[in-house]
Amino acid sequence: MTSKLTTLEGAAALVPSGASLSIGGFTSQRHPTALLRALIRAGVKDLALYCHSAGSDADLLIGAGCVRRLEGAYLADGVFSPIAPNWRRFVEAGRLRFEDYSNAAMMARFAAGAMGLPFFPTRSMLGTDLLAREGLDAEARRADPAAAPRKAAVLDCPFTGDPVVLVPAIRTDLCLLHVQKASTDGLVRIEGQEFLDVQQALAAKTVIVTCEELVEDEELRRDPERNRIPPFAVQAVVHVPFGAHPHNVHNYYDYDPDHLTLYARSARSDDAFREYLDRFVLGPPDHGAYLEAVGGEARLEQLRARSGLGYNPELKRR
Repeated sequence: MTSKLTTLEGAAALVPSGASLSIGGFTSQRHPTALLRALIRAGVKDLALYCHSAGSDADLLIGAGCVRRLEGAYLADGVFSPIAPNWRRFVEAGRLRFEDYSNAAMMARFAAGAMGLPFFPTRSMLGTDLLAREGLDAEARRADPAAAPRKAAVLDCPFTGDPVVLVPAIRTDLCLLHVQKASTDGLVRIEGQEFLDVQQALAAKTVIVTCEELVEDEELRRDPERNRIPPFAVQAVVHVPFGAHPHNVHNYYDYDPDHLTLYARSARSDDAFREYLDRFVLGPPDHGAYLEAVGGEARLEQLRARSGLGYNPELKRR
């Protein structure tokens, strides 16, 4: 098979302005953050972002002015930012179009996209005002043909007569993932929780994977049941150790509580966040320079996971 290995800059060049995309991971866990910083440095703008439970990954793109529309359940980094700061500021100021779904509804939407279905039935959101309120009005939907024509539809089940919610499938131009292991052919192994990475990948036209370890295809195929995304679904692979920092990667390193605290404080205002971008995104010319900027090897060693646990129990978290 042909190698799909490329660089962060090469992968970023596959993401055009105006594209729709999803990002793997969950809140402060296993996001392709090094690739997101490369997108910002490349000047990618006007993205339509779909997420179920994002964190400072999506918030970083919002704060850098890369996102025009976001559909999702919530954005947070746990105790560090229970509500993602840039997301909140941009929505409250009318600088970002946002469509609000429940977490389960977003899972149903990605599942529909992965299975090639136009919609998926769910009971989620029944009895709440999530069905009564829409973040995108008819004019906004007409102006953005990539958006679903309706947020949801409530019908009576043809078998029981009970009400069910139909939510539209998500099909994105791209899906960006960070995983523990991948081969140059694009075979992907995820250790620990998968979240919705598999469904997001199968619901995308192009999948870009960054990985902690680049391994031989033969090695991964010795345990085929542990490989979750097949090579034919992946278009590009980038080897990026610590590519999810400041987020964690199970079995490799913990999240960086000091950096997530600094991020949350910086994202409370435009001026402070511009300083953050200059210091950690636009200033460092590459991923190696970024890792030096956040403390270098000494800090990274403090974050490394302990064998058999998947995380670092000795890490000071507050």
